Amino acid sequence: MDLLVGTVALRPYVFAFLAVFVAAGFVDLGWRRTLGFTACVWPVALAAELSSTRTGFPFGLYQYTGLTRGQELFIADVPFIDSLSFVFLAYAAYCLARAALARRAAPRWAMPIAAGVLMMALDVVIDPLAVRGERWFLGLLFTYERPGAYFGVPLSNFAGWVVVGAVGIGLFLTLVDHHSGRRIWPGVALYYAVLGFNLTMTVQIGELLLAAIGATIHVVVALSVWSIHRKPGADVRPQSRGIQRL
Repeated sequence: MDLLVGTVALRPYVFAFLAVFVAAGFVDLGWRRTLGFTACVWPVALAAELSSTRTGFPFGLYQYTGLTRGQELFIADVPFIDSLSFVFLAYAAYCLARAALARRAAPRWAMPIAAGVLMMALDVVIDPLAVRGERWFLGLLFTYERPGAYFGVPLSNFAGWVVVGAVGIGLFLTLVDHHSGRRIWPGVALYYAVLGFNLTMTVQIGELLLAAIGATIHVVVALSVWSIHRKPGADVRPQSRGIQRL
């Protein structure tokens, strides 16, 4: 129980995002599918983290410092909450992907790949900020064996995020008959809340170039999503696909 309380105390903002995910998932997917989404994404994320800290696949080789061991829950060498965070990040990206593709007759594989790319776009800010954790209240959580080219993060990390997002969401979509959902806007709001939090912390620690690059990338992402959403084409009624238009 002490470790559970410690986990919440160390990462209150993560649990706030998780609470939003639970509420958004309930109004969008319902309880059963929200649990199903979690059951699909979390094991994939945990397996990827356990593999990466040993073999470097798929994120690149890194190690958790273990400075919070005894204060929060760990699974082997991975903090429990870190792998669980992928669930709300994947859900937020899935909602934004649905917003983009709601009016288009996209092939089935397009949704998980689009969601994986959108989840990776969040990590363009998240991981460079995290490797600077000693400069804010996160603390020095992990280190890469070889710091990468993008603000200390290896490019393989971003490819890994696409893979984890696409596989986890793809697994979920194999268990449902369509891109199910009733309301995507809470999930889209969650996506931009996570982005806003990370950009704010990036500015607060003085990494203005990283913040500017991240903000620019996400302006392009938002415009692209809006353009795809509005572009005339093969129109599919959202009611028939379980997707609500924006």
